[in-house]
Amino acid sequence: MFDSYANSSLGMIDPDGIEALCSDLGVDCTDVRILMLAWKLKAQKQGYFTWDEWRTGLKELRVDSISKLKKALPELEKEVGKPSNYDNFYSYAFRYCLTEEMQKSVDIESICELLNLVLGPQFRPQVDLLIEYLKVQSDYKVINLDQWINFLRFCQEISFPDLENYDATQAWPLILDNFVDWMREKHSSL
Repeated sequence: MFDSYANSSLGMIDPDGIEALCSDLGVDCTDVRILMLAWKLKAQKQGYFTWDEWRTGLKELRVDSISKLKKALPELEKEVGKPSNYDNFYSYAFRYCLTEEMQKSVDIESICELLNLVLGPQFRPQVDLLIEYLKVQSDYKVINLDQWINFLRFCQEISFPDLENYDATQAWPLILDNFVDWMREKHSSL
C-alpha cells in the first residue's frame, strides 16, 4: 500500500501522495483525522511519511488496506480523545507545524488554523474569540510552544465566558493576560 502513494524518487510519501491518500479515504487534506494519522505514524516532517513511519503506524492500527484505514479513523479519533493521549497529540500538532530546522515558533495565521482544527471542536467559544483576538492584536507575529500549551490549559481550566477564575498573578503567558484584558474590555463595551 505504501508504494501506491510513495514518490519513488524520494522513497517516501510526499504531499502529492498524502493528497491521493486523502482522496482514497474520502477526507479533505485539512481534516483533523489526517493530523491524527500523522501523530499515530509519529511523522517527523509535515507532508511526508517515511516507510518506517508508515509501517510502524499502520501495524499499530492493525491496518493493511485503504478500507481498513478508513474504518480505523473513528477509532483513532477516540484514541486521541483520551485525556492521556490528547495532551501529547496537542503538543505534536504544534511541533508538526515546525517546518524549518531550529524553528521554535509558528506564525499567527497558521496558529489560527491549527487552533480551529485541534481545539475548535472541543472549545468552540474560546477558540473563536482567541482567533479573533490573535487576528486583531499586533504584539505577536508568532506563537511558541509554551504559549501553545497554555492555550489548551486556559481552555481546560478557565471558566468561560466570565473568566472569573483567571488570575493574572499565576504563571500565564503575557499573550493570555492580554487576551483576558481584551475579552473584559470587549465584554464591558457591550
